Amino acid sequence: MLFEDNDFDINMAFFIPDVDFSRHVNILSPMEGFLRGNMFQDEYEPYKNLTYFKLNPKNEKERLLYQVMAYSFAINDLNLYLDLHPDDKQVLDLFKKYVSEEKVLCAEYVKKYGPLEVTEVNGSKFNWINSPWPWENKGGSMYV
Repeated sequence: MLFEDNDFDINMAFFIPDVDFSRHVNILSPMEGFLRGNMFQDEYEPYKNLTYFKLNPKNEKERLLYQVMAYSFAINDLNLYLDLHPDDKQVLDLFKKYVSEEKVLCAEYVKKYGPLEVTEVNGSKFNWINSPWPWENKGGSMYV
């Protein structure tokens, strides 16, 4: 047998401490959380004293896409937290607010610049293919 009964406690592999983090968590703005890769102030630890850098969109299209990406990240990160803390009303309310704001930003982007996803068809023509491909960078930043 690979593990003897006293070598490995299978229950410990799935142990989640019974701690109410909602009282101790400082949630960052979607933009700051997106840059850090984590929405929670107390969870960010720079690697070897390195830090992230702020993105500087060069035009309105990049700025709007940056906002969509930040809100999408915030929604996903708060979703992970809510999976473990489903009764945290404060975070759930913030999650709902971000979902609503992200929908507005996505709709604005699609209206002005075309689809973000293949399912977002607007107008009478299938225009997904009309967006520039990543290798067709036309002077924008390399990140958004």
